[in-house]
Amino acid sequence: MDDVKALVFDVFGTVVDWRSSIAKHAAAFGAEQGIEADWTAFADGWRGKYQPYMNKVRTGELPWTKLDVLHRMGLVELLGEFGINDVGEHTIDELTMAWHYLDPWPDAPSGLSRLKAKYIIGTMSNGNVALMTNMAKYAGLPWDVILGAELAQAYKPDPKTYLTGVELLGLYPEQVMMVAAHQNDLLAAGAEGLKTAFVPRPMEFGPARKPDPTPDPSFDIVAADFRDLASQMGV
Repeated sequence: MDDVKALVFDVFGTVVDWRSSIAKHAAAFGAEQGIEADWTAFADGWRGKYQPYMNKVRTGELPWTKLDVLHRMGLVELLGEFGINDVGEHTIDELTMAWHYLDPWPDAPSGLSRLKAKYIIGTMSNGNVALMTNMAKYAGLPWDVILGAELAQAYKPDPKTYLTGVELLGLYPEQVMMVAAHQNDLLAAGAEGLKTAFVPRPMEFGPARKPDPTPDPSFDIVAADFRDLASQMGV
């Protein structure tokens, strides 16, 4: 670990609690519109559009499209599935912005601040720059830099996403540690030479869906949360 100069983080699910946050914003939308629905199921359904719409970009069905636009496309489809019609374009735009205002896991701001004292810390997210910047201001996330898909014009787990971030930092892959709650993200980063830290978030998908509790043996660090990660990284 002595060679590590920077830590880059998956954000949705690893740093912020997207599920509870989106359900909260969706419930506020429902109250304003006079609509009743299972807003937690709505949040799950919206997140369920995430990978399919990114796959349209990965496969070339869509040209490069930033995540805000993909989120909006998924939302329009989801509203139809929930039988929510006659919602104005401006209202859809406003609800799409919910992804910019997600609450952090309780340990995230303080753990990141500790890590920032010794390391460069930044995002390595599929979220676009504006989304990540607004979220940081809202949630108190002290990033040094915003990296990820929009700068690379590629969505994780494309190697280009990780390696563009490394290049922009002026570092070698082994000097950068990828931190995530998702093992596939870490395995993809590790395949490109990045160090890896697994921080499980058992409640990301709620109590009914448990993530794989067994970390891949290739991971360099397994930490209970960001405070534990900071301690293991010597800060």
